[in-house]
Amino acid sequence: MNLRPAIVEGIGTFLLSFVVLAGTHDLIGFLPTPLAAGLTLGVFVYVAGNISGAHINPAVTIALASIRKISNSQAALYVVAQLLGGLLAHTIFKGFHELNGSGVVSNNGTMFFEAIGTFVLLFGIAAVVHGKVEKAAAGMAIGGSLLIGILIASVVGAGALNPAVALALWSLNPATILGPIAGGIASVWVFKMLVQE
Repeated sequence: MNLRPAIVEGIGTFLLSFVVLAGTHDLIGFLPTPLAAGLTLGVFVYVAGNISGAHINPAVTIALASIRKISNSQAALYVVAQLLGGLLAHTIFKGFHELNGSGVVSNNGTMFFEAIGTFVLLFGIAAVVHGKVEKAAAGMAIGGSLLIGILIASVVGAGALNPAVALALWSLNPATILGPIAGGIASVWVFKMLVQE
């Protein structure tokens, strides 16, 4: 079994989670957190997309497994690595900086907006996976989709769109788990239906 892709997923999720933690604690200067997260994901797609696919999000991995773009066993490894990456980011950040309380309420509004935001993110990812975006533009399409998704989801709730990032923010609850997973699965199936010829 090749563990390198899962290790890359853990590293990528750690980096994304750490950037979001720094942004939500006003430690990255003038750059808004949603933009910083979109740039981080976009760059990681270019740097490591050919190794692991650069999911760096359990909701993405589960959604892509649902349309058989990744095996269930590889998906399980990815999800474990991603959650460990988010937890490591939380632990290291907490060791050097006081963490603000998350204050993210688990309710239907939060879950709905997390689902809608993740739907937007996965629509961009599905376009790349199905070859509807030029390879050179993959990072821009995916990073931009994350940015738009976060802006939508931030209307109500965390705007994490990622259970591993929610874990790093100490905001993991049913809304930040089920919302992204449901939105992601719905998105890839809708996109698949739309592109079938």
